[in-house]
Amino acid sequence: MSKSIFPRKTKQRHPARRLSQNISRRAIAAFTALLCVACLFVLSACEPIPEPNQIRGVSGDRLKTVISRGKLVCGVSGELPGFSFVNKEGKYSGLDVDICRAIAAALFDDPNAVQFRNLNAKERFTALQSGEVDVLSRNTTWTLGRDTASGLAFMPVVFYDGQGVMVRKDSNIKAIADLKDKDICAQTGTTTEQNLADQMRKGNLAYKPVVYEDVNSTFNAYQSQRCQAITADRSALVVRRTRLADPENHEVLDLVLSKEPLAPAVGDGDARWADLVRWVVFTTINAEDLGITSKNLTENLTSANAEIRRFLGVDGSLGKDMGVSNDFTARIIKHMGNYAEIYDRNLGKDSDFKLPRGQNELWKNGGLMYAPPFR
Repeated sequence: MSKSIFPRKTKQRHPARRLSQNISRRAIAAFTALLCVACLFVLSACEPIPEPNQIRGVSGDRLKTVISRGKLVCGVSGELPGFSFVNKEGKYSGLDVDICRAIAAALFDDPNAVQFRNLNAKERFTALQSGEVDVLSRNTTWTLGRDTASGLAFMPVVFYDGQGVMVRKDSNIKAIADLKDKDICAQTGTTTEQNLADQMRKGNLAYKPVVYEDVNSTFNAYQSQRCQAITADRSALVVRRTRLADPENHEVLDLVLSKEPLAPAVGDGDARWADLVRWVVFTTINAEDLGITSKNLTENLTSANAEIRRFLGVDGSLGKDMGVSNDFTARIIKHMGNYAEIYDRNLGKDSDFKLPRGQNELWKNGGLMYAPPFR
């Protein structure tokens, strides 16, 4: 018989062998995959499950630290009347100072539970980033770069300002073009220095910047005629003009070089602390919006108005939800008053400066001051 008709028995076994081999390979592959999954499960099980506060990073740490310490550490200028100024007796006053006191009032029911730290423009951000101060309340302009690259978290604006220029009345300087080839004093480490450079470059105007790190040195240089003009926030120029030896011989020009929204700041990455500082500022604005002052607070605490009762902590749990006393808003108003009271005693009609509120009026009075709902 032909070999081609009756193949060998060994060839007849090949399909079964191949099937067996394929099944073995698949089984090994499946087992290996299961083993890998098991290993991954075991390894992941070895990692500790983070607590909720760990997931939120450092959130809440600063609030806990400040409360445990029993006082707030606040970075200020200490050299700018109306905003933060310390007199010969060591007493601090000003709008920026009162914001710090409002935070202390909210936390401790004591506006004096604050340690002030004088910082110049150059060192202020480092002091906040390093944790040397809890909050920076130092006539600081809110900018994108500072809010991101500098690692700061800005709070609501407490004063809307703009950069201006002050000159002697007999200088014949009336417009920015008249500053060509002039020596101009400015404080280094501030937005004013860069804004001046931008404006002069825009007009192709040559000039000589005369810069100092210290605000007093800057104004002293202008007073001694080291420069023909000085640039700073318009509010600072108005306030410092009253402190010159001959204020009647100087004028703040009717021009605005930039927007300067001044706001407190805290370190970035601490949401609970930022919430507290943010809503302290909003408390002063909302209190004025509702017509609540330090003088009529007591009667408002018994009001039947649901919005007022919730705002003052009589009803609801807004304060408790934030980790502070439920009456934190009432504490602020009792000790510091609303935004109008704070403004008027430091910069407005009850101060030496009589500075009109302008953009710092409430939204319903044509200004920019506006607080979100307390609910």
